[in-house]
Amino acid sequence: MTSLPRPTIVWFRQDLRLQDNAALAYAIELGRPIIPVFIWSESESDRWRPGAASRWALHHALMSLQADFAERGLKLIIKKEASCMEALQELIQQTGAQRIFWNRRYEPSLRQLDSTLKRELISAGLEVKSFNSTLLNEPHTVASGSGAPYKVYTPYWKKVHPRAVDAPIAVEVERLLPVSMKLRSREIADLELLPRIAWDHQIATAWDMSEAAAQKRLDSFLAGPILNYASQRDRPDFEGTSSLSPYLKWGLIGPRQIYHAVQQRCDLEQEGVHIYLKELYWREFAYNVLYHFPHTSDQALRPEYDRFPWADNPEHLQAWRRGRTGYPIVDAGMRQLWQTGWMHNRVRMIVSSILVKHLLQPWRRGAEWFWDTLLDADLASNSLGWQWSGGCGADAAPYFRIFNPITQGQKFDPEGLYVRRYVPELRGLDAAVIHQPWEASPLDLKTAGLELGRDYPLPIVAHADGRKRALEALALFKHQQALVK
Repeated sequence: MTSLPRPTIVWFRQDLRLQDNAALAYAIELGRPIIPVFIWSESESDRWRPGAASRWALHHALMSLQADFAERGLKLIIKKEASCMEALQELIQQTGAQRIFWNRRYEPSLRQLDSTLKRELISAGLEVKSFNSTLLNEPHTVASGSGAPYKVYTPYWKKVHPRAVDAPIAVEVERLLPVSMKLRSREIADLELLPRIAWDHQIATAWDMSEAAAQKRLDSFLAGPILNYASQRDRPDFEGTSSLSPYLKWGLIGPRQIYHAVQQRCDLEQEGVHIYLKELYWREFAYNVLYHFPHTSDQALRPEYDRFPWADNPEHLQAWRRGRTGYPIVDAGMRQLWQTGWMHNRVRMIVSSILVKHLLQPWRRGAEWFWDTLLDADLASNSLGWQWSGGCGADAAPYFRIFNPITQGQKFDPEGLYVRRYVPELRGLDAAVIHQPWEASPLDLKTAGLELGRDYPLPIVAHADGRKRALEALALFKHQQALVK
């Protein structure tokens, strides 16, 4: 074994693609055999272990990556061990590998784990290198003039958007060299990522979790919808967004690929293009916040909000989860999430507002549900988004900003197409009343075959009452804070 070239281990994690993969590209340049490995380990288990929808996406992303490697004569090694170090040590002992490369992760617990592993592997005589294939600007490279991390998006954007963005790395996959020995590997099915109860039929119909599908979706978006992004990005009744977030989650596509495709193929003076790029940088901002304030996955960035007078109510939370609040735009969004593993961004804002404002449920309850049900459940974006809605995080909307779920539906789903798709019991209602079915006449309800309270619930709380209660809670909170001071 020692007379043969010692192989290089490339450890795949949240970068399940071949192109624009810095760790893989560097390994190929060395001209040594490569061992691609994915490890599912209990040592990475914490409260934010991938949720059910994310695991579904991971299973199919791994199947796709495995097929892509097999097409080029390599086997993607699958490990399931108590610790990542155990899995890596077994590979090292079995193959004599001298080098391990990976792309960096930024979630607090995973960053700490990677740092520990890197020290231990280097101490054992291994060459270990890590790379950036996840972000346009890594958080440790961005600071304000005073050296402090940014808590507000606009100054962050002004700081980073003039920077040049590295071009995507063209990985020469034709130069991949396999190892000559047979290596022990689990089957992807052994990781038990798929649900035991088959709730994933509609998700499987909606999503192809592959690198090729991610590129196809990007191409489709740049060929048309991005031109109207400024006016249609808030319309869930249109296919007006890129829907690339599930692919970014597991790295089936990288932000550099998206950024440069936009730069090369779009008119940068066009408003929709500019707004879309700002959304890409909003994701970057989320990582910046989580990196510098790692407690924000569980605690408010503004610590006083951890004492906000929430009103935990399991029944209200369950009605929200199941899309039974009585507000059609909210219920459509929650059912879209349950059925497809994804929700339109404008609707995410609406459903989160009603949970933390009208229903006074803690923002963490929403974050936990999204984490389990979203294919694109990303700790940085999920935490930032929910704290934005709760008025307690970076660049957050003020808590007194309370969305009206009726007017939001009327404005962004004016014909009720989105509601009719996901709340079929309301299909027979006219657009004039579909977002407030309790305003429909008895004849209209009868014609639609709809009995409110039986076929579809009445509002869980009237908008005026919910708004009043939220503002009263805010006033109480401010009074309590004043007493503390």
